[in-house]
Amino acid sequence: MRRDQSLLEVFQSYTNWEDVDLTKLWENTQDTLYMTFASLVAVFIIGLVLGLLLYETSRRNGGFAKIVYYITTFLVNVFRSIPFIILIVLMIPFTRALLGTMTGPTAGLPALILSAAPFYARLVESGFRDVDKGVVEAAEAMGASKLQIIGKVLIPESLPSLVAGITVTAISLVGFSAIAGIIGAGGLGNMAYLDGFQRGRNTVVLVATITIVFIVFILQAIGDIAVKRIDKR
Repeated sequence: MRRDQSLLEVFQSYTNWEDVDLTKLWENTQDTLYMTFASLVAVFIIGLVLGLLLYETSRRNGGFAKIVYYITTFLVNVFRSIPFIILIVLMIPFTRALLGTMTGPTAGLPALILSAAPFYARLVESGFRDVDKGVVEAAEAMGASKLQIIGKVLIPESLPSLVAGITVTAISLVGFSAIAGIIGAGGLGNMAYLDGFQRGRNTVVLVATITIVFIVFILQAIGDIAVKRIDKR
């Protein structure tokens, strides 16, 4: 009987809907979306540049190109290997020096960008490697410049992979933003932890979690539709 009562109490703790402040939920959802998309823009640009650098330097035999490749690979692998929760703690002094604060959605951006850009760079490099070498060689034989090959061959041919990669990265950023929220960056993670868990409001935790899942589903659906429309194979 005690066990039944305890299970009933647990169930009831997740259905106290009066604990949920819809205004606060919307504000925190906006913070999560801001952190996700603001960092995603920077990640796309930095990741594209790094991925292109990795791809180009790996194809060259010159000593300088090899040095650049190994240094870039080392840095990418290092930042990909650091768990996000550790990285954001390591970034606290840098974030405070750069922004003057370590709280709020904007304060979470440096760590989000630094964690996701190397990951996306590897996806970009992989996408470029999957481009048919014959197409690249044909463009080179026709006298196309390096910029023309990049803009008219590599990026268009690998676009489905690039879009699929940025979709995966966006979903990862949603999860990272929730972790950032726990240490003061705001967003749904902050709401789930401070307003929900620490105050014993399980319904708030549940609603924040469902909202995050909903955002992820929407991002995945948008990404899948975009890839299907772009991929002409």
